[in-house]
Amino acid sequence: MGRGKIVIRRIDNSTSRQVTFSKRRNGLLKKAKELAILCDAEVGVMIFSSTGKLYDFSSTSMKSVIDRYNKSKEEHNQLGSSTSEIKFWQREAAMLRQQLHSLQESHRKIMGEELSGLTVKELQSLENQLEISLRGVRMKKDQLLIDEIQELNRKGSLIHQENVELYKKVYGTKDDNGPNRYSVLTSGQGMGEDLQVPVNLQLSQPQQHYKAPSGTTKLGRFQLH
Repeated sequence: MGRGKIVIRRIDNSTSRQVTFSKRRNGLLKKAKELAILCDAEVGVMIFSSTGKLYDFSSTSMKSVIDRYNKSKEEHNQLGSSTSEIKFWQREAAMLRQQLHSLQESHRKIMGEELSGLTVKELQSLENQLEISLRGVRMKKDQLLIDEIQELNRKGSLIHQENVELYKKVYGTKDDNGPNRYSVLTSGQGMGEDLQVPVNLQLSQPQQHYKAPSGTTKLGRFQLH
């Protein structure tokens, strides 16, 4: 008659528990020794009893076994960390590729390409987006032109003010000398009158220039009919 199956659970009787511990401890250490000899394996076994007593066996030295275990554990953790990091970046790369594909597809549609598969509603939405973008581009362009014109007007005003100051200096020092004043006036061609008009630039539509009739003859600023 064979032995019955033993239920693996804590033994309540302390005496029976101690006897079982001694038998199984000796058997485990014996098996560890046999494993080291038969298979040329580095084996280390540590056992602590319920009272805290240590029982151990090592095929080389317990310190060597523990150091090798710690090193192997550390390498395994690093490998697991590297694998997790690789998987993370693989997911990031896949997501970026998907975003790039979407952006390229949207760009082609904006450029008027690959529109055959779009519905009327989608085409209308695309048209609205283009109109909004075009309106924004035009507003930005107009604003840049206005800023440039304002800057030119500011520079023109500064130049005008400098010319006024120069005019005052020239005629202020020549008031007692008639011929010099006259020569400045004639050589300046009415500079005094032009200096009183500030420069002002603004945006406007192109204007048609007046073309004199073919039957007229131009002399300086006058026309003879």
